[in-house]
Amino acid sequence: MRLTSLRRGRAQGLSGITGQARLDRRTRSIVTRIRPGDIAIIDHVDIDRAAAVTLVESGVAVVVNLAPSVSGRYPNLGPEVLLSAGIALVDNVDPEVFSSIADGDVVRVDGPDIYKGTDLVGSGTVQDADSIAASLEISKIAMASRLDAFSANAMEHLRRERGLLLDGQGVPDVRTSFEGRHVLIVRRAFEYQRELKSLKTYIRENSPVLVGVDAGADALLAAGYRPDVVVTDLEEATDTALQCGAEVVVHAEADGRVRGMDRLERLTVNHTTFVTGGTSEDAAILLAHTHHARLIVLAGSHSTLLEFLDIGRSGMASSFLTRATAGASLVDARAVAQLYSNRVRGWLVLLLVLLAVALVAAAVATTPVGQDWWDQLTAWLNQANTWVRNRVG
Repeated sequence: MRLTSLRRGRAQGLSGITGQARLDRRTRSIVTRIRPGDIAIIDHVDIDRAAAVTLVESGVAVVVNLAPSVSGRYPNLGPEVLLSAGIALVDNVDPEVFSSIADGDVVRVDGPDIYKGTDLVGSGTVQDADSIAASLEISKIAMASRLDAFSANAMEHLRRERGLLLDGQGVPDVRTSFEGRHVLIVRRAFEYQRELKSLKTYIRENSPVLVGVDAGADALLAAGYRPDVVVTDLEEATDTALQCGAEVVVHAEADGRVRGMDRLERLTVNHTTFVTGGTSEDAAILLAHTHHARLIVLAGSHSTLLEFLDIGRSGMASSFLTRATAGASLVDARAVAQLYSNRVRGWLVLLLVLLAVALVAAAVATTPVGQDWWDQLTAWLNQANTWVRNRVG
């Protein structure tokens, strides 16, 4: 629990955590409005890790979820992230909460109960580490059916976007040159801060095209880099990221629909539209691959089976097929960082050589034979100097 919230509750003589409510059925939309100490009220079945990371970074004090945070369909990773960060989680809350509370209202969460003033407006189930662990263990049983669904969805996605995946049909032309270059694609999830830090040497030596996916553009800015390209569906990227000078590629759904297009018009940001039924990360990968990037490095992305399951059924299938399309040019940031951390750098080799020469010189100078060599060398240099002076004179 966060101290700011606890102090508010105690100042009013009430137990629990008090804060302003932020309501949105879409978790990706609510994080842009949350301030530290707020109480997020969402409707998110199976909170995924990426959504949980954004909630933690927004400074939320409590997450009130109308839906089950772990439904049992698969072992999703988000609830553990929230609890590990000390954020209270109450789920399976009465749906009437959405109609009883307005955005910005001061509410209090006391155990499973949600209050507006003195009125009880809803109740749910308090989740802790033990309850989440038990739910995740049960959900592992459902993974077989989940994988069956993935297979069917992958075939459907391939049927719909065969031209895009196989021939690059529909990939837009962009000003940024990817030809023969390294490309670093960043998402704000899955240890992205640690991975960006570990890639400092790689970025400095290779100057890759920096592509921020949604809030990954803000992650690059926070790390001190300016993205070259921002690929976004406009739900997570901030105004700062959209106006940082990067080329903006807007990810539109398969039907061409884009949420928040009026926002781009308000910000007067020029953009290119990329229509695909995959995720924004898939769009970024296909953009780099189709424009002949030499190497595509993914930071803050998913790599394990559980992480693939965690991004959702449709996203899982499109990600799998997109990565298969990019093939050998696609690598994980952790692998690149490992190669650079184990590599012997050129300046270190030079330093060792110079040190060895100095040690040999010192050893030779302290022996009688070394002294004779030094005297002979000095005499030869003196003779050479005299000869040169005579010729010049």
